[in-house]
Amino acid sequence: MYNQSLPLNAQNSQDTMGEIKQFKLDIPSLPENIRIVESFVENVKDQFAISDDLYGNIMVCVTEAVNNAILHGNEADSLKMVQLILEVSPQGFCFSVKDEGEGFDYDNVPDPTSPENIDRIGGRGIFLINSLCDNVTYRENGSLIRMNFPVKS
Repeated sequence: MYNQSLPLNAQNSQDTMGEIKQFKLDIPSLPENIRIVESFVENVKDQFAISDDLYGNIMVCVTEAVNNAILHGNEADSLKMVQLILEVSPQGFCFSVKDEGEGFDYDNVPDPTSPENIDRIGGRGIFLINSLCDNVTYRENGSLIRMNFPVKS
């Protein structure tokens, strides 16, 4: 089943209790496909009336995670896919990003705020995700990241 207000290649499913909606988006590992992800997140904002502050955090975290999956996990190999899954529940939004790479040591990512790393061009994505997201978990040796954004009353 497809939800017309989300990109046509985003699959929509719902659990039997009607409480969790799940949307899946599979994209080839090409840097230009970040635009598809941005459009997906914009449509999610509109469909679920997400506040501007939460939308900004989600957009940064999801695009950083997908960009990392494309460039680092799948090494921009267009034959490898990145999967983005959104689960929407009354408690909030959970975005998962999975690549086909071997993963990474997420416990030993250099701190971009330390003096020796301040001038580095890259290396801020994981820091931003951990800073802007309420709860981040890494699975499958780092090739899967789950980012939770609770709905605040």
